[in-house]
Amino acid sequence: MAMEIPAQVRRYWLPILLFTAGFLFQVLVLPRHIPPTHYDVLGVERFAPVERVVEAYESLSKEWLSETNHQPTVDIIKIRYAYELLTNPVLKRDYDLFGLDEHKDVLERVKEYRTEHFLKIDLPLLKDFVVSLTDDAFNVLTHESFMSAINEGYPLIILVYSKGSPRCAQFIEYWKQIGTQLDGIAKTAMVEVGDSQVAGYFAEKRFSKRPFFRNGVPTLVAYAANCKSPSCYMRYPGGLFVDSVVDWVATSVVGLPRILYYSKETLGPQFIGKSGHHKVKVIFFSSTGERAAPFLRQAAQEYSSYSSFGFVLWREDESQIWWNSLGVESAPALVFLKGPGTKPFVHHGIFSKSEFIEMMEEHKHHELRQLRSDTSLELGCDARGHSRAGNDAAIWYCVIVAGRLGAELSKKRQILRKAQDKLLGDVDRSAGNVDDSVEASSAATAFKDDRLTFVWLDGEVQKQICAFYLATDYTGACGPRDFGDDNDRPEIFIVRFQRNATYEGLKAEKKNNLVDVLQGLHTDASQLVARYKGPDEIEETSKVPDLVPEETSKEWLRNSKSIRSAGKSLKDNIGFHVQDYLTHPMIGSTLLMCGCISMGIIWFRNNKPTQSTRQEKAPKDKTKRPRPKLSTSLFGEPSVADVDPKDARQWEMSDSDSD
Repeated sequence: MAMEIPAQVRRYWLPILLFTAGFLFQVLVLPRHIPPTHYDVLGVERFAPVERVVEAYESLSKEWLSETNHQPTVDIIKIRYAYELLTNPVLKRDYDLFGLDEHKDVLERVKEYRTEHFLKIDLPLLKDFVVSLTDDAFNVLTHESFMSAINEGYPLIILVYSKGSPRCAQFIEYWKQIGTQLDGIAKTAMVEVGDSQVAGYFAEKRFSKRPFFRNGVPTLVAYAANCKSPSCYMRYPGGLFVDSVVDWVATSVVGLPRILYYSKETLGPQFIGKSGHHKVKVIFFSSTGERAAPFLRQAAQEYSSYSSFGFVLWREDESQIWWNSLGVESAPALVFLKGPGTKPFVHHGIFSKSEFIEMMEEHKHHELRQLRSDTSLELGCDARGHSRAGNDAAIWYCVIVAGRLGAELSKKRQILRKAQDKLLGDVDRSAGNVDDSVEASSAATAFKDDRLTFVWLDGEVQKQICAFYLATDYTGACGPRDFGDDNDRPEIFIVRFQRNATYEGLKAEKKNNLVDVLQGLHTDASQLVARYKGPDEIEETSKVPDLVPEETSKEWLRNSKSIRSAGKSLKDNIGFHVQDYLTHPMIGSTLLMCGCISMGIIWFRNNKPTQSTRQEKAPKDKTKRPRPKLSTSLFGEPSVADVDPKDARQWEMSDSDSD
């Protein structure tokens, strides 16, 4: 039979629980998470000078040599460890300032000799070690240079280190690699913990208000470009690996987009098909699966209007696929896809940042560029009077192929590319003097002088301007595709722009209305349109429709600022660390106080008189009520009948008497 819990225990379960938790916290948890300091081990006051430490150690060491000494070896090792740490100037400084003690592994390792006599343990326990920074590339900050560095408006990564830390000495080589990879992305600098005025900015504080570094040193912090205050830094939360640190800086601090990996199944539909038809596709082949270097991610951001970037993991069993489709033989390799039907440009082997930027400038555009709302002025195919040849050019031309995306449009685009390549070859061979017919010479000269441009137009998106230029019979090239009727018929036409005579006069008088120009209310260049297969020519006399702004898909361009920073996790945002609360001396006393309060509340509620209790007491109160006052006569004197005789007694009639 189960034992029944007494009612009083059930009633006071909460105070009992709080009392127990508070008692256990004070007795078990708090002492365990607040171990004695090295000063306590030696029996001296905190921050005692070296002389006092030596004196205390010599006094304790005399007992070890006596034959009657029964002190455990582990305790002796702790005393020796505290002595060596507190007599080392650098280690004592770090311990006093920020509680740094990274040699605990030595202490734990030596404890394995607990069964051995202390004199058999090799001394000293700690080896003298100093981090030497002789390379001029290290930028060690003082307080003045630190304040100047964060006001430069450039991302800054700071390494907090200690001269007496073996971990910092091991990390220095990695730090050099990090600085090399971040060159041009962010600046790097160092702060020594001995400069407590600067290092104190980066230390955390517990309830004791004493500064400390949660993960010791080295530790990394970063200032974003728009951060001007010493307190607005981000703390690196991960492991001290080159790849992890560089990725955190590029993503969380600088805000560079990631370059994603694609497989052979997803490269076409997810990358090439969704990253914009007007963009050059830049594909990196990697055999290691490494992250994109920061300068590649920076290029992905700077060239996002022209190119899309993706990675492919090279596998030997897929090598034939990449050779047949892109001409890639091995990894590492870099591929530029410059439109359908064009031959990919392939670069095999590694490359430097400068080499990559040079290749990007050469291949950032399609061989046949798209006429868009954001490229019309740059291409010189706009009625606002802008020519690639400059403002002095009176006449210039745009050859346009318009149609819906598909196989038919790709064929016509290829025709224009071949014509463009032929003119380019003529210009290169004759240096501007072509020995062919007059027409070829004129076209080559116009192409050389940037007065002739070849472009393609998405007739489905740009239906209005496409229909305007083609005038009649434009349904095969302009507007949405009719899936029930295969009527795709892309059209090639040339637009001749001639600068209006009134343009120069308006410019001279400075009365040109910019709003009217941008809205197309008047044009700065007249246009003559000729279709490739017909004699029809029209002269532009009405308002030219505006190009529709295209929606550029940037799913691959994931900006890091839309993602929670790696340095600002939930516990960093709310300042919550469970470990810190285990060292708070007020937790136990708070639990005990809450137990007392809850017990008082429960007792008061249980002993408070209720309505039924008052009703039960009411009849008893009636029998004890006071005598009524004597009635008075008309003149205020007591009535004789109301006065009781001195020897009178009250008679109570029982039930038997009444019968």
